[in-house]
Amino acid sequence: MYVKPDDQIKQEVERELRWDTRVEETEIGVAVSKGVVTLGGAVSSYARKLAAQEAAFRVHGVLDVANDILVKLPGSLARTDTEIAKAVRHALEWDVLVPDDHIRSTVSDGWVTLEGGVDTISQREDAERAVRYLHGVKGVHNRLAISPPEIRPDEVRGIIEEALERRAEREAERIRVSVRGGEVTLDGSVRSYAEKRAVVGAVSHAPGVCAVNDQLLIRASA
Repeated sequence: MYVKPDDQIKQEVERELRWDTRVEETEIGVAVSKGVVTLGGAVSSYARKLAAQEAAFRVHGVLDVANDILVKLPGSLARTDTEIAKAVRHALEWDVLVPDDHIRSTVSDGWVTLEGGVDTISQREDAERAVRYLHGVKGVHNRLAISPPEIRPDEVRGIIEEALERRAEREAERIRVSVRGGEVTLDGSVRSYAEKRAVVGAVSHAPGVCAVNDQLLIRASA
């Protein structure tokens, strides 16, 4: 199987960063080792840090990304922790996908910590998504616990396998699903990072799932 050289991956990641208008490419350094990309430097918001990470993952041949980018807010974007905390509460309350009454937040030096309990992994992710792009936020610690309804492991596996089968890009024999307690383990191969995200995303909506152990490998020829 063809393996793209690290030098080529580095050049393509740099071009992707320049192409993405959400990213301050000139402030970001790129290093690659055996398909693992490390991003360094500084940007003006947490949203731009995440955008840089997403841009790197879009490049074929990238296996993993270590995001070491720092968030340094300019004076015009600076917010007090009190202002950020109020914005976080409003964002949670206005998002219909988030059980805001089960979530509490704290803000320290621009870092938001979410705590409490939700029913599914998707609700946990939706809560983080609701607050991570707010002005002044430097990062999010998502400590929301998942308290799913009681459901037998074989039922969970059946629900997940049925959901994955509905996705045309997935061939059943390439992905194996095992369930122990509320933890789902996925192993096998996928053709791209986008397909991997789609598979993990499908699992995150299943009732009874507390955690996903993602052992999927990206293989273009899978």
